[in-house]
Amino acid sequence: MAGSKEVEWGDIWHNPLGGKERKMLEQKNNNTSEQKNKNTLEQTESKGMSLIVKTITRLTVGLILLYGIYIVLHGHISPGGGFAGGVIIALSFIHLMLAFGKEEVLKRFSSEYITFFEGLGATLFLGIAILGFLAGYFFLDFFVDKGAPFNLFSAGNIPLYNIAIGIKVSSGLFAIFVFLVLLRVIKDKDKQ
Repeated sequence: MAGSKEVEWGDIWHNPLGGKERKMLEQKNNNTSEQKNKNTLEQTESKGMSLIVKTITRLTVGLILLYGIYIVLHGHISPGGGFAGGVIIALSFIHLMLAFGKEEVLKRFSSEYITFFEGLGATLFLGIAILGFLAGYFFLDFFVDKGAPFNLFSAGNIPLYNIAIGIKVSSGLFAIFVFLVLLRVIKDKDKQ
């Protein structure tokens, strides 16, 4: 509005008449706070993809995660194993990030969690491998009973390795994806 004077709180307190200006300022502040609330609501709703995609993601991400765990645990019986199951598990988390946006997912899965699980997978694998030495066997050889063929616990220590590899691969791939997303954000800020 050209020609209209911007009213500040200091002007009102020093103005003996102040009533009209005070009402104008209160109305302006109410409009500004309503606009800020509307903008915040629009920003919250606009993060990620549409409501349909978010709803479908809520329904399917648990199934994808469960399937990845199944592939990890049954890798010694059927095709699959730690790497394939780890990739599927990582894709379930990437699916969340694509649907809900990076801010929402990184609030729940911080880089400390990702780093912890990546280290846990490597430590488990190495710990299981070294247990063979401590038990008087070879490296990667362990004293777990081999069991009956085609049963869940029929492969000795291979399921344990698959679990360790699944944790390592899933957290590693998710960490790579997060890094690439954050790297793009940094590059976009540098261009501006």
